[in-house]
Amino acid sequence: MSNTKDSPGVYVPPPLVYIGMFLISLLLQKLLPIDKSFFRTTIAAIIGVVCIVIGLCFNVPALRQFAKTKNTLITVKPANSLQTTGIYSITRNPMYLSLLLVYTGLALLIGNWWTLLLLPLLIVVITHFIIKPEERYLERAFGKTYLDYKANVRRWI
Repeated sequence: MSNTKDSPGVYVPPPLVYIGMFLISLLLQKLLPIDKSFFRTTIAAIIGVVCIVIGLCFNVPALRQFAKTKNTLITVKPANSLQTTGIYSITRNPMYLSLLLVYTGLALLIGNWWTLLLLPLLIVVITHFIIKPEERYLERAFGKTYLDYKANVRRWI
């Protein structure tokens, strides 16, 4: 069981980081427009929908597992348990991966190169300011159990 006073210390809800970056990309498209003709193709729409569907395939089981184990989604609260089974045996961060896939799918559906160009920056921000603090916390809270899990399951996929 985790220390009730300790937490990951991530004060900005992670979905807001994705939304913020998405809004920045929309602003950039208005200020510095890039041709959108590729996004008017069927292939862009198909890839966009596939990304969103795959994203939901990661998110729904992750949320269901969190609810089932009564774990918290609030990143300033301590975890009730370590998730290592189900979707968490494929990726340590199925919810962040899901948000990334939905972000990518929406970029393709709305037609914005800036959204895609900001994708590497988004991954760096999520990794360094959200995932790494969470990983340090999980190591403190769950010790060897978490380290063993971390050694066997990749951060993203």
